[in-house]
Amino acid sequence: MIKVIHYRSKCIGCGICVELQPDLWRMSRKDGKASLLHAEEKKGIYQRTTRAAAGLSLQVASACPTKVIKVLGV
Repeated sequence: MIKVIHYRSKCIGCGICVELQPDLWRMSRKDGKASLLHAEEKKGIYQRTTRAAAGLSLQVASACPTKVIKVLGV
């Protein structure tokens, strides 16, 4: 299990997360930013525990140009 953390307020909406891991991410039609699917929000920070491929999630975090995605528990 890993925990994916998304600091959404700093997202620029480049879409690399959706492109690399569409089972965890979607682009919002409302504001053009990425959304972590099925995440819990607390003070503007979104978190989700998942069994998704840890390596792929790390690749997504690394590819994010603003570094607003973190992966814990790897």
